[in-house]
Amino acid sequence: MRPQRQMFRTASSICVFLILFTTHSLTEGKVYEKCSLARTLDKQKISSRSLISNWVCLVMAESGGDTSKVTTLDNESASYGIFQINSKTWCREGRKGGRCNKKCEDFLNDDLTDDIECAKQIYNDSGFGAWKGWINRCKQKTLPDLSSCWN
Repeated sequence: MRPQRQMFRTASSICVFLILFTTHSLTEGKVYEKCSLARTLDKQKISSRSLISNWVCLVMAESGGDTSKVTTLDNESASYGIFQINSKTWCREGRKGGRCNKKCEDFLNDDLTDDIECAKQIYNDSGFGAWKGWINRCKQKTLPDLSSCWN
């Protein structure tokens, strides 16, 4: 019976490890650097290349490029992901909703497709001025030089 018990413990340990590893992999975000972010935004056609430096500046000001960032705000809402998309207007916590009809938690992974879709909607509605980080750190300031990113 001892070999069966040992085999059961080993199998249980492996299952626990796999569950923890899979869960961690699914929820782990990514921190973008300037050039990888610029290339990703360009590839996913967030806007014309002439505006990419504004987007990169916005992202660095809002989240530091961290796709898993969540900021809790005083108005009982939170901002999610690389673009810090707010739960009061643009998404809903725990379910799809808001003006982007997205679940806020979906903005916390390293797949930027849904984030970009919602960020474009915010931009089309209010421009870069919708983001305080862009107003404070990018508007009428020197934007990131991305010339070395396109080589």
